Amino acid sequence: MSPDKMAHMANQIAAFFRSQPGDTADSVAGHLGDFWEPRMRRQLLDHVAAGGAGLDPEVIEAAQRMPAPAE
Repeated sequence: MSPDKMAHMANQIAAFFRSQPGDTADSVAGHLGDFWEPRMRRQLLDHVAAGGAGLDPEVIEAAQRMPAPAE
């Protein structure tokens, strides 16, 4: 998936969870862990490691809380 599309999807998830009670980054991390396949999570983590261009700060924080997917 293109980095722009991935960032857009992740940012939409963060926007949704901002409207919900609780810690946004924890909620985003949980959602990504539950619903994104390992390749997508790996791409997100790689994108964050490369600077996270286009990502909401809460998505970056969520990615840092997620365990790395199995290779």
